[in-house]
Amino acid sequence: MNELIGRVFSFEKTIFPNSSDLFSKLTTDGQSPKALMISCADSRIVPEQIMQAQPGDLFVCRNAGNIVPPYATMNGGVSSTVEFAVAALKVRDIIVCGHSDCGAMKALSQPEMLEGMPNVAAWLRHGAAASHVVDSCQPDLEGTERVRALSLENVMAQIAHLRTHPSVAAAIARGEMALHGWFVDIHAGQVLGLNGETGEFVPLREDEELPVALPARARHGHANIELEAAE
Repeated sequence: MNELIGRVFSFEKTIFPNSSDLFSKLTTDGQSPKALMISCADSRIVPEQIMQAQPGDLFVCRNAGNIVPPYATMNGGVSSTVEFAVAALKVRDIIVCGHSDCGAMKALSQPEMLEGMPNVAAWLRHGAAASHVVDSCQPDLEGTERVRALSLENVMAQIAHLRTHPSVAAAIARGEMALHGWFVDIHAGQVLGLNGETGEFVPLREDEELPVALPARARHGHANIELEAAE
């Protein structure tokens, strides 16, 4: 702990003075983050480091298992953070970010690990869809392979939950919101992105198009076509 406290002094003496113009601008103008990242609380995953973000760039919500409860199932911090990010801060991108060797996904795979932790067990029920998909489609997987498969499926499950939130659903319908599913492989130092069209996670590459789970695309045209057909 003393080592961490020492870094606070370093912030005051070095980091803040060297970025005083940026902090002054953020204080005067407020924040306008480019994206909301919902990531795991695992101490090995640092969203700002992964994205090389500066203060003010990224709105972050962290919890065990990068979970997004379906709307109205829980009036909690995740739902409130999502609503504020979309309605007040007008973020146009939301990233659900899982990772390798995830303790929450290990617990989802082995419920006996959660004995004596009823709150964690209840929280991880929001990952039940991911567990069911893996059990149904890849029943032979065990150990680290099963945990990895669960982690990838869980990212997709939480994106589906995210779409039940009214603020997100409306932004998607207006073509103002894109959703992203990422997976950080800690061991390989690699970030994979979900391609919504293929359902596959592929490495993010500087010289290739960014894979997107759900691109920003307004639905007005479809609604008009259906209306005209009905008339």
